[in-house]
Amino acid sequence: MDSQDIRYRGGDDRDAATTAMAETDRKHADDNNKGIRDQKRAMAKRGLKSLTVAVAAPVLVMLFETYFLGGGRGNRTRSSSWIPPPWVLHATRLLSSGLMGLAAWLVWVDGGFHKKPNALYLYLAQFILCLVWGPATFLVGSGLAGLVVWLGQSAALFGCYKAFNEISPVAGNLVKLCLAFAAFVAAVNVKLAIA
Repeated sequence: MDSQDIRYRGGDDRDAATTAMAETDRKHADDNNKGIRDQKRAMAKRGLKSLTVAVAAPVLVMLFETYFLGGGRGNRTRSSSWIPPPWVLHATRLLSSGLMGLAAWLVWVDGGFHKKPNALYLYLAQFILCLVWGPATFLVGSGLAGLVVWLGQSAALFGCYKAFNEISPVAGNLVKLCLAFAAFVAAVNVKLAIA
């Protein structure tokens, strides 16, 4: 009987030791999880900052271009009631720039600009052509010049769609919206070129 009591007590000691080890492991795991949680929070803050820059920068550049280059001032008299006022076109361009910035950010987050560097060049080309469209159409006053710029921008947008869609389908869908805006601008350009 005495030997059974010894074994039983030894079992209690092992259970106590196992429980103590489990508590220690849990504390270490909590500390590790807290460290991982802090790292994730820091990454989320950096991600939010980069998202803000990716969306705000193109929109602010477009606002700057619209304000200082005065796109729309030369289009005071419209030859057709179908042509929307310049502010509608500028709002469309601003929204398109913001959506393209968001799409580019989604591609960048997935490492897409490293995988497909042409996607970055296409994005920059469409953005620059979008900046040129307003002055070409309104300051120069040529619907035909605007149509030529639009053709280049649409080609770059379509290239962005193909490249972005391979990397991030959500980014590709955002570019589809921008292609719809580009079709609206094309209709305006055709009307201005004919008029």
